[in-house]
Formats: sequence, structure tokens, C-alpha cells
Amino acid sequence: MLQLTSLSDIRRHTELLRQQGKRIGFVPTMGALHEGHLSLLRAAKKQNDVTVCSVFVNPVQFNNAEDYRLYPRLLEKDAQMLDQEGCDILFAPTSEEMYRQKAILSFDFGELERVMEGAHRPGHFNGVATVVSKLFHLVKPHQAFFGQKDLQQFAIVQQLVLDLSFDLELVCFPIIREEDGLAMSSRNRRLSSGQRQVAPKLFEALQLLREKLRTATVEEARKEAEAFLALFPEIRLEYLEVVHAQTLQPLEEVNENVPVALCLAAFLGEVRLIDNVLL
Repeated sequence: MLQLTSLSDIRRHTELLRQQGKRIGFVPTMGALHEGHLSLLRAAKKQNDVTVCSVFVNPVQFNNAEDYRLYPRLLEKDAQMLDQEGCDILFAPTSEEMYRQKAILSFDFGELERVMEGAHRPGHFNGVATVVSKLFHLVKPHQAFFGQKDLQQFAIVQQLVLDLSFDLELVCFPIIREEDGLAMSSRNRRLSSGQRQVAPKLFEALQLLREKLRTATVEEARKEAEAFLALFPEIRLEYLEVVHAQTLQPLEEVNENVPVALCLAAFLGEVRLIDNVLL
């Protein structure tokens, strides 16, 4: 596996690959890799000639300085995992390399970023769009792979690709879960043993919400799911929403003609986790 850290090197290598007629599959990550990331890499390998994975903890998408400071950084272990999976190129720049000068361009995704993550993490999606745009320009992938766990992020990137006419295909891969249902996340590493035991209740709440929506109104079903989570004092719910799966706008009712997503974010101590279920 080739490991690159400079913008000029990754740009030169991927440009050469394109000139050779190679298809490039790209998996952008912030590292602390787990099975969810590896599933994206395997899918990229199946559908492309060359796979590129980036590991970069992007400072401009964190609106919480402490969250950025504590985000797991395990580059050596990540590199070993990627090498074992047959990744061709690991791109792992420093913040100084990626942002040689402060980015001043600002993105506004309208109503798409005024709900859920966007409402609770001001500036987050501007930071996501900035780094994803830079990575797409540098790697020039034919396909880019993202996980469904970050559903709103995927919707934002879809809009970015559409508005800026990036010549690539986006692929959204299903959530990979632990045996007890907890969505795999790099932040799970920060959970204490007690918090880890309680964390699967987040997925149980989404399952409960899904079941209640069969017979109850959206508001009634949501209140029951919120009451279930309130039984666990370790969990501090930030939001629990029933939304249109594409526009991500809140729904007052659900029916067979509308794609629906159930989304939540919650804190266990200082660790913030997100999850979702598609109906």
C-alpha cells in the first residue's frame, strides 16, 4: 500500500491512474477505522481498479473543540488494517497540509442543513463540504463511498456533487452494527464500560419508534420512544426525528408513498452518538 501525505503527491498519482484508464474508488474517513469503514473499502475494491482511502480528522467540521481534541487518532493501526484489506493508496495529510491557508469560502445548503445535525452543530456541514470538495478535487474518484450512519452528511454531499457538477458516483452503504445493535462508530471507543452497555438502547428506541408508527401518530410514537430512553439516566437525548428520507424535513405523518428515516442523536457522558433507521 502506498501511503501519501502531501496534496501534490496524491494529485499526481491519481491523475496518472486516470491517464492509464484506471477506475478509482474512494473512501473518505476520519480514521479510528472499524468494520463499517472496511465494508466500504471492500465495496470500492469490487467495483474499481484502484482504491484510495483518506484518513483525516477535519478540524473545520468540529464545532466543539474538546470533541476534536479527543477524537481517536490511530493512524498506524488504521494503516495496518487498510494494508491487510488490500487498499492501494492511503492519503493521510496533516491539517497544516490540507489547509495551507484558512478557507474562507462558505457553503449554505438551505433547509437541508437547518435540521438535526445542522441545527445542533452550527458550521458542521460547511466544514464537511469544504473538506469533501478538496478531497474530490485531489483524488478525482469515479466512485466515492459513504456510510448510511451519517445520513444527513450523505444528503449534503449529494447536493454538493449535484450543484458543483463533480464527475463521480456516490454510493451509500448500509449501517454496520455490533451484535447488540449499536451502530459502529469511531466514537464508541470513548465510551466507558457502563456507557457501552447502555448504548444499544439507542437502536432499541429506533426499533420501538418504527413499531409504534404502525398504529400511532408520529407525535405519539415519538413520545413513547423518548419515554423509553428517559428510563436510562446515562442517556441525554438531543433529538429524535421522523423525517423524509431524502429531504430530511420533519414529517407529521407517514405513509407508503413517502420514504421515511428515523434519526436520533444522544450523549452518553461527553460522547455524542448518532443513529438512524430507514423505513
